[in-house]
Amino acid sequence: MTDTIDTAAQAAGAARGGSLTAMRLAELQQLAGSMGISGTSKMRKNDLVAAIREARAGSAAPARAPRAKRPAADEAAPTPPQPTTHAPAAAPAAALEAPRAAGASATVTERPARQPERESAPERDVPARDVPARDAGKRAARSGGEERRRSLDDITFPEPRHDGDGEGRNGQGGERNGQRPARTGGERRDDATGERRAASVERSSDRATADRGADRGGFDDDERGGRRRRGRDRYRDRKRRGGGRGEQAQYEEVEVTEDDVLLPVAGVLDILDNYAFVRTSGYLPGPGDVYVSLGQVKKHGLRRGDAVTGAVRQPQDGEQQGQRQKFNALVRLDSVNGMDVERARSRPDFMKLTPLYPQERLRLETTPTAITARIIDLVAPIGKGQRGLIVAPPKAGKTIMMQQIANAITTNSPDVHLMVVLVDERPEEVTDWERTVKGEVISSTFDRPASDHTMVAELAIERAKRLVELGQDVIVLLDNMTRLSRAYNLAAPASGRILSGGVDASALYPPKKFFGAARNIENGGSLTILASALIETGSKMDEVIFEEFKGTGNMELRLARSLAEKRIFPAIDVNASGTRREEILIPGDELKIIWKLRRVMGALDQLPALELLLGKVREIPTNAEFLMTVQKTTPTVPGQTNELV
Repeated sequence: MTDTIDTAAQAAGAARGGSLTAMRLAELQQLAGSMGISGTSKMRKNDLVAAIREARAGSAAPARAPRAKRPAADEAAPTPPQPTTHAPAAAPAAALEAPRAAGASATVTERPARQPERESAPERDVPARDVPARDAGKRAARSGGEERRRSLDDITFPEPRHDGDGEGRNGQGGERNGQRPARTGGERRDDATGERRAASVERSSDRATADRGADRGGFDDDERGGRRRRGRDRYRDRKRRGGGRGEQAQYEEVEVTEDDVLLPVAGVLDILDNYAFVRTSGYLPGPGDVYVSLGQVKKHGLRRGDAVTGAVRQPQDGEQQGQRQKFNALVRLDSVNGMDVERARSRPDFMKLTPLYPQERLRLETTPTAITARIIDLVAPIGKGQRGLIVAPPKAGKTIMMQQIANAITTNSPDVHLMVVLVDERPEEVTDWERTVKGEVISSTFDRPASDHTMVAELAIERAKRLVELGQDVIVLLDNMTRLSRAYNLAAPASGRILSGGVDASALYPPKKFFGAARNIENGGSLTILASALIETGSKMDEVIFEEFKGTGNMELRLARSLAEKRIFPAIDVNASGTRREEILIPGDELKIIWKLRRVMGALDQLPALELLLGKVREIPTNAEFLMTVQKTTPTVPGQTNELV
């Protein structure tokens, strides 16, 4: 009798806990029969659902009375059951349920052992043992349909293996258990292991919770909402567990054994979206790059552009790296920018440093024959932290002028770190730069894709920022800004807003960020950028790019096509060139003389002014002597004084 009562209680609990619309017609007929509804054999499914809901609404209040006596029923549960007479149709069902009920009773016996893991299990298991008296008289009508349904399910759809969560592997496990109580782990013949018995306990607990929810009036919607909430909770827990493991795995270092041979590596760190590399062959990707995990980057406080040294594991004989491990991984970090790893973490951030106008002058005058450098000192002086733009048409001699500026800087300021960035240039020009200039030449020739141009420029300027953070003075010569903007226009994703000339609205921000990095730092260090820009090329795109950079610099050196066509070099437009706040760089006495010279040249046209300046500079060996001559020979313009205003 106890076995039959437990089986009927599980079927009734599953029927009440599940959704009526999701139940089969046979289950609905069985449930209607157990509730005393007559004429169910000829009713359709929708009519059956409506009749069951009406019967539940009428019997909800009386059904709570027997549940108030649960403690008494629980105390009487261990007593031997009294013999009860059933209908003949119920005998086969009781015989089939005997072994399964034995397994269920064994599960109930083991529940106190699982109580520390699930403290709510004893409370949930009470409805599974306590069966209302009104269900005992209607087992005969349910046993036949339940047996047929169980036999079909066991043959065609085997029970999937669950992990003990009580809900299956998706958020609808409770619904399936409510529809098919005969397929639960506690009722199968081969349920002998502890894992299956634990799954039966948790599923019966979930059915008991659904039973209590149905008694409170939430038959369908509350159950579905509960399943959705449980599914979301499981997903959040899984994310927390997975996130914790992932975060812990990021900081795990590669294990090195005594048999491993370590090889030293050095290069510039390039941090991408989900990983980082040490570029060992320059600023472009190469086959010898070393992989660095983001965990190592966060642990040591590394930044893009850092010059790092470390060690990698040498592959053993016959060891072939797979496709997913194409690059060797960094196993040890020795130094960052020549400093200790712990000391490098306390360095300041470049974007938090205070920018100022240039205050220390970079003199370019070296020898009497270096005419270009001497003229630049007179018409457009350069200071540490200058943001200068060399505006030149094609074939005006801008490349040779930039080489002369670079050589003058290395001669007069050897402590300054010089970087030359060549973007979309000719290969032979790159070779000429490497052989002419004593500095770091970083190039990406025109035969490479636009993405390489942008990658080289970004990594080079990040490298310069890292040096400025250490208090060094860095000078970057970019040739040229126009081609770099074109490369960003090709490589950057389209924003949907196109300016005149076919320039994307978002393509000009990265080169502006590059050019805007030039600044003089308040407490030491400076980043000077001198970039060339093309004009008069006949391209509307070049005009738009130049207009965007026109007011961003604080120094401008303009070359004239008309002078270059007449083969007058350097083809500098002395009246159009100049420097903002030059009074900070030039002493007061010298500045008065320079302004007097400019008044004289300003009264002349472009060609006569340059010819006059070139003639006097070639005659006098130094700029100091030339300015003294100008002071003596140049009369004061009536109505004007030499005093600063």
